[in-house]
Amino acid sequence: QVQLVESGGGLVQAGGSLRLSCAASGRTFSSYVMGWFRQGPGKEREIVAAISRSGGSTYYADSVKGRFTISRANAGNTVYLQMNSLKAEDTAVYYCAAERAGWGTQVSRPNEYDYWGQGTQVTVSS
Repeated sequence: QVQLVESGGGLVQAGGSLRLSCAASGRTFSSYVMGWFRQGPGKEREIVAAISRSGGSTYYADSVKGRFTISRANAGNTVYLQMNSLKAEDTAVYYCAAERAGWGTQVSRPNEYDYWGQGTQVTVSS
């Protein structure tokens, strides 16, 4: 069982930056692939970024490549999402999630993840 708690959301102007954090409970954090997803108003939940167990592999949605960076600190049971050059279309609730199956093409699919946080709101004003 893993419990995930996101923090760092807020209101920011377009072009600004935010850093999201996700703190995980338990002693098996390093055994999970971690992902960040988002869900905007009236939209389906979509992948933003994912990171392998060791942090050696990452995946980004095309819409955030070059602007967002995912990282993790296994010693501290935390995964981060650094968001730069934010746009109005980045406005959404951001969720972190943990997946047990390992790295592969499935990391972009929300239904492959086993545990979810409660989400944190990110609002980008234009």
